[in-house]
Amino acid sequence: MNPPFEQQVLDLLPRLRRFATGLAGNAADGDDLCQMCVERALANRRKWQEGTRLDSWMYRIMRNLWIDEARARSRRSQTFVGEDAGLSVGSDGAQEAAVELGNVDRAMQRLPEDQREAVLLVMVEGYAYKEAAEIVGCPVGTLNSRLVRGRDALLALLEEAA
Repeated sequence: MNPPFEQQVLDLLPRLRRFATGLAGNAADGDDLCQMCVERALANRRKWQEGTRLDSWMYRIMRNLWIDEARARSRRSQTFVGEDAGLSVGSDGAQEAAVELGNVDRAMQRLPEDQREAVLLVMVEGYAYKEAAEIVGCPVGTLNSRLVRGRDALLALLEEAA
């Protein structure tokens, strides 16, 4: 017997948060995105069919929310701090790792959205190509192409930053 819907959603939270943070580019926006996703899933739980993959359904919800948010953000004129502004802020220990992680994050944000999604789903979340393709709604070959291009671009951007 499957656990209740709410428990299944709770079990997915760490993975959803990691994906949301990857899409959003920072933990605060990722948390907001994750919260919107859970809220929408709970409000529309009758649309989810028992026996189907809840994780895929919720990833699709999150992806659609992110696309909507990206469109809204592009319409708003906001001023952003330069990407290097936070590199001079230090803490006790692990600064090099934090800087390197920041470099990876900035490189990820420079990837086109479709490539970033493919890299996040396959390389970070560990989805099989077929599952990731279903989540983003494209053929497996298209996802594979996006992943290869995204991985190559990510490596090139990281070499640039080094």
